[in-house]
Amino acid sequence: MALVVLRSPLRELAGGSSEVSVEGATVGELIARLEREHPRLAGWILDERGKVRRHVTLFLNDERAPLEAPVEPDDRLHVLPAISGGATQTATLPREDVLAEPAEEAEVLAGTRKGLFVLRGPRGGPMEVAGRSFEGTVVEFAMRDRRSGTYVASVTHGQFGPRLYLTMDPMGKWEQAAGPSFPEDADAAMDRIWTVVQGEAPDELWAGVAPAALFRSVDGGRTWSLNRGLWDEPSRPSWQPGAGGMCLHSICTWPGDPSRLAVGISAAGVWLSNDGGESWRRGIQGIVARYLPEEAREGAVDLCVHNMHRAPMQPDTLYMQFHGGVYRSDDAGSSWTDIGLPGGLPSDFGFPLVADPHDPDRAFVIPLRGDFDRVTPDGAVRVYETTDRGKTWVARGDGLPSHEAHLTILRQAFDHDGQSPLGLYFGAESGEVFGSADGGMTWATVAEHLPPVVSVRVAR
Repeated sequence: MALVVLRSPLRELAGGSSEVSVEGATVGELIARLEREHPRLAGWILDERGKVRRHVTLFLNDERAPLEAPVEPDDRLHVLPAISGGATQTATLPREDVLAEPAEEAEVLAGTRKGLFVLRGPRGGPMEVAGRSFEGTVVEFAMRDRRSGTYVASVTHGQFGPRLYLTMDPMGKWEQAAGPSFPEDADAAMDRIWTVVQGEAPDELWAGVAPAALFRSVDGGRTWSLNRGLWDEPSRPSWQPGAGGMCLHSICTWPGDPSRLAVGISAAGVWLSNDGGESWRRGIQGIVARYLPEEAREGAVDLCVHNMHRAPMQPDTLYMQFHGGVYRSDDAGSSWTDIGLPGGLPSDFGFPLVADPHDPDRAFVIPLRGDFDRVTPDGAVRVYETTDRGKTWVARGDGLPSHEAHLTILRQAFDHDGQSPLGLYFGAESGEVFGSADGGMTWATVAEHLPPVVSVRVAR
């Protein structure tokens, strides 16, 4: 039998063994047998198409080897990550004492380029790092399903690709979910899991991924299935990716009605379903792609949506941050009205967006300079609030950096806590997390010196 040599994190997935004896006539057969004997390795070395992941290298003895390379009984197959990043951990630090959580205590999940940080402390005030998981690895997104208490984390290893983890205790052990992953006939491989949101049916979760696809779980995130209606949409071959790739990053459910969905895709626009995802139609009337030549804008469908949220108290109302434009829909996403520069924003380019869950007339954005720079305008960090559906915008910056503060806030790095007054939190690529307990009127730095923050979600 040949020896397969594994390094972290694959070693931990194979029960701690750094060398595993495996039978097989080719490199591909060795890996297939390795995955059968150690099921937790499935999907780490090969993607959904059965191809070696882009950032994984296979050495047979001392030479690179393709899957079809023949193997002799005394050969050694080394499975190596490309020299492009760190390694993930599948188990986290030992559990520490869990802090008591009175009503005014908050828990914020900050996904960063170097792991997940669990922040705990007073609402809108200084917070402590209560725990850290997935050290050295990008945590694209993390959330807590408040119905079940389950925490969900989307983790992308630089070489071994993306996967989803679940736990009931973010300071304890995380378990890898079965998916989301593409079925064989889709002829696609997962690049990134952008977002996970609660569905309207019991134990239902939705996930948006790249390449742009929608997945559904009916068992709280343990297993996932591809939404074929959107994946098989006839216009898909003409879809164009944005700068962040072909990604489905926004999922808006309809309160109390599992059949109605709206999703945002960069750069394929807004898609709507009234039958639980069986069929889809575009909702793009009124959106103007100013990044296209003027003569090409009419009828354009390569529309770069950056973020989209529904107002739960008035579900026909949707707010959207576009690649040059902030929009509102009053008809559940079929048509859109520009409310950005006409309402007084200093820039209508950006990524972050929050819709007030209690007031459909109220929303928040954090403008950035255009796609040529993507930092806060004039070196001042400001959250802009509308209370009249975008007719006017007011800058809220009391307590935020206002001098030579050139920050970048990404699309998933802004969230609310659902309370009244509304708590707001956002994180920057510079490593700070800011919070407000009074609906944005005043702000404080709640955490600093973190790795670049890519997502922020309030868990409690």
